[in-house]
Amino acid sequence: MTSTLAPTLTVHRVTPEDAARMRALRLEMLADSPLAFLESVAQAAARPHADYCRRIAQAATGEHLAQFVADPGGRLVGHAGGTVLPEAPGATVVFAVYLTPAHRGRGVLASLIDAVAEWSLACGRDELMLEVVVGNDRAVRAYERIGFEDTGVRVPHPVVPGLRELQMRRRA
Repeated sequence: MTSTLAPTLTVHRVTPEDAARMRALRLEMLADSPLAFLESVAQAAARPHADYCRRIAQAATGEHLAQFVADPGGRLVGHAGGTVLPEAPGATVVFAVYLTPAHRGRGVLASLIDAVAEWSLACGRDELMLEVVVGNDRAVRAYERIGFEDTGVRVPHPVVPGLRELQMRRRA
């Protein structure tokens, strides 16, 4: 799936050629929003480039893992991934959603999530699920604007003790 947002910004599934740009975006994501992701900047920076290449190659094809990026033709400005968990085979879990600050509020989030949704439907999964740190009201509002609803489910943050995440769902 490729969608055009502006003459120079497209959303597409990652390709192996995106590995270096994905690494740069990952480091930016972790520096900007450290509670939203499951590793630190230091951990990500220490990972060898070959590891990024392997991860991107895995996410470039298949029905169990996909990553989509907002690409203006230079530095990547957004990311959203999707995966399936064995305990919930009918839903795609949306993960690692990020937009550079300059691209927030411009429709890029909806395009990234739509790309995940199209992939999810093509794989036979008609529901999207994601989790957001309780208190990240800006993200909750952004997800609500594109159709996600708070399920009322709260789960412990997977890395930071004491933090909770709220679960949101929508139809793909």
